[in-house]
Amino acid sequence: MLAASLTPTLSRREREKKVLAPYTSAARPAIDPCLIEGPSALLTAPTLVTGATGFVGSAVARALLGRGHELRLLVRRGGDRRNVDGLPADLAEGDLRGPASLGAAVRGCRYVIHVAADYRLWVPDPGPMMAANVDGTRALLRAARDAGAERIVYCSSVAALGLVGDGTPGTEGTPVYPDAIVGAYKRSKYLAEQAVRALVRDEGVPAVIVNPTAPVGPRDVKPTPTGRMVLDTAAGRMPAYVDTGLNVVHVDDVAEGHVLALERGRIGEAYILGGEDLDMPRLLALVDSVMGRPTARRVRLSRSLLWPVAVGAEAVARTFGTEPRVTREMLAMAKKRMYFSHAKAAAELGYAPRPARQAVADAVAWFRANGLLPA
Repeated sequence: MLAASLTPTLSRREREKKVLAPYTSAARPAIDPCLIEGPSALLTAPTLVTGATGFVGSAVARALLGRGHELRLLVRRGGDRRNVDGLPADLAEGDLRGPASLGAAVRGCRYVIHVAADYRLWVPDPGPMMAANVDGTRALLRAARDAGAERIVYCSSVAALGLVGDGTPGTEGTPVYPDAIVGAYKRSKYLAEQAVRALVRDEGVPAVIVNPTAPVGPRDVKPTPTGRMVLDTAAGRMPAYVDTGLNVVHVDDVAEGHVLALERGRIGEAYILGGEDLDMPRLLALVDSVMGRPTARRVRLSRSLLWPVAVGAEAVARTFGTEPRVTREMLAMAKKRMYFSHAKAAAELGYAPRPARQAVADAVAWFRANGLLPA
């Protein structure tokens, strides 16, 4: 579907220019950023946070409370609310696929931070994911603009950005080739970010974009794929690995980055919220070190060896409605090292993440405290 949107006869350079067009300064509107000078004592109108019951969203909600914001949290009916239990906030029931509920949620809000997304690395049917991540994002941002929101922060992902893949960190401007995007989740986040850029450019939506890398830390209730990796390694259930790399960041630093983007970010700009680039052996060794044990000897597995395993795992998942632990899309994504630079966020927002070791240590402590690891 995405490949068909590009003319087949375009050269690689022409394709690159076409993909980068929304990122150029000429394509951005001349909107006054109206920078917020630090925490305000006059935040009487609520700030809406979507996705606050999730891993990143719950950290964002806590960071905003620390700045004195009154909170309204968009929550799904019947959803897991453990991450917001006890928070001083108003709850508004709604869903990204229900436009009427979004209008009610944003009504009267001064700021909106949109974190909610359908985050799964494998889905048998990508339709609902696209509806939530792309259509839902577009509907929410329009509703926020129509309700008079002064500023919106959209939580995208580095999944929406280009990869160099050879160990060189990617940036906000690394080219993206839509026909090369792997997986429904990455495709949905790319399309959602492009939709946000179009809303800023064409409809005056006052949005700033942030692109978190791989967050790790407390309150990872599901857990996320990266959190599952940390948990399995800490529990001694990681005898082998696939050679890849990722950028690990503390979830509370990601949350701080959202607030900094609200306070200091430029409308229409994107900011990578990252931490440390780690290859898989270093990350697993870091978990071993946090656990206070020597680095375990592990087997490095080739992607070709795991490919038939992934095919079988997906077949089982389709049959029984479960989630596969390894998929063909995961293996395809692992071909490139997912390294990124947060230099722009550091320079413009004052973003300063802590070491990855602290993220892993806090994640392990939370898993222990919540019975997922032995005390």
